[in-house]
Amino acid sequence: MSVSDAYSPSPGVLGASPVAPAAPGAMGAAPEPAALQRYLVDLEAWVRGRQQELADLDAMALASGHGVEVATDMALAMSVWKAVADRYQLVFATWDGGRVLQSERERIAALIWGRLDGAAEIPGGMAVSLPEACRLSDALASQLRARISLAPGASEAAAHIADLRAQLERIRDQVGLEPATQRDAAVDRLAALMARLSDVSERAQRGADVGGLLAPLEQDASVFERDLIVGNARRRDARDALASVRELRADLEAREAALEQLAARCVATVDPAPHYAIPDVEMLGPVPNTAEELAGYRDRLDRVGQALGWAQEKYAAALAEHADLIALLDAYLAKARALGVADRDDLRVSEQQARAVLERRPAPMAVCRQLVATYQSWLALAAPTDVPHPQHEEKP
Repeated sequence: MSVSDAYSPSPGVLGASPVAPAAPGAMGAAPEPAALQRYLVDLEAWVRGRQQELADLDAMALASGHGVEVATDMALAMSVWKAVADRYQLVFATWDGGRVLQSERERIAALIWGRLDGAAEIPGGMAVSLPEACRLSDALASQLRARISLAPGASEAAAHIADLRAQLERIRDQVGLEPATQRDAAVDRLAALMARLSDVSERAQRGADVGGLLAPLEQDASVFERDLIVGNARRRDARDALASVRELRADLEAREAALEQLAARCVATVDPAPHYAIPDVEMLGPVPNTAEELAGYRDRLDRVGQALGWAQEKYAAALAEHADLIALLDAYLAKARALGVADRDDLRVSEQQARAVLERRPAPMAVCRQLVATYQSWLALAAPTDVPHPQHEEKP
């Protein structure tokens, strides 16, 4: 059975919550085959375990009357699990039973550390990596356990406290990724959770029933971990958007400079020449650094790009017509030579006149068109048969 097969709830007591395995390597670095094999084995077990856990949680939520209350969180947890399961299938297919060279292992690293764009239901629409999605799924499952009020008995308190300690260590790592302006608040929130966990641990050691304290603590820790993961992904998306806008602006500046040269060459070469205003990218001002302003700035850059493309098309077309007339005159001259009439006075003088006008700067295009057509007419008169337009001659 594949990991994407439909799940069905299993009766009995809810088992331990699986913890996502640590991912090997990093983006751009090919993990060792042995590390990849261990990770795939652990990830498959995690995917199957989380699938069963969510099925059991769903069944218990319905049985306890919490189905409507946790429906949104359950749908979110399932969508994150589905995104992880789908990516696991791609990684496993690329693994191909261990028949992987350097390129395949680099591709696997990209699948692991790249973005799960298919996880469209993640809050904010941001994309997360496979390890982040797994940790997010752990946090969501823990939050669901707490909301369904699956309070542990005395025999289970130690296991839940151990899971909370591990979760707070993960949160500590995430707090280190917070920007300086937000880190103090995150540290205070983590410190408060650690203090509550310490209090619960001491109560449990004295034999107290801590079930009523563990569930809210697990939920608060899970919400905090989810917020940190989502916030980090959003900041990364914002950084990528900023880099993309900066690259687009740099590209438009380069296009603007090149178009100015193209326009100057066109004006110097043909008369009349197109006259289109070339947008000045500098007039847009500096690139903003907030998401709200960045979207509008990107729209303005897109409009500038469209205007540059329109102007480039017109200037290039004018230059192309001039080049085409020269090529057409050359083709007529080659035809005249093939017929043995190129040295006749009328043709020779007509060709010299047309070429002289084409070489003027700027060249009067209306006269150029007429002189090339005149040469064609002289060639038609000098030849014993019709002289079709070179571009429309039938191939023998």
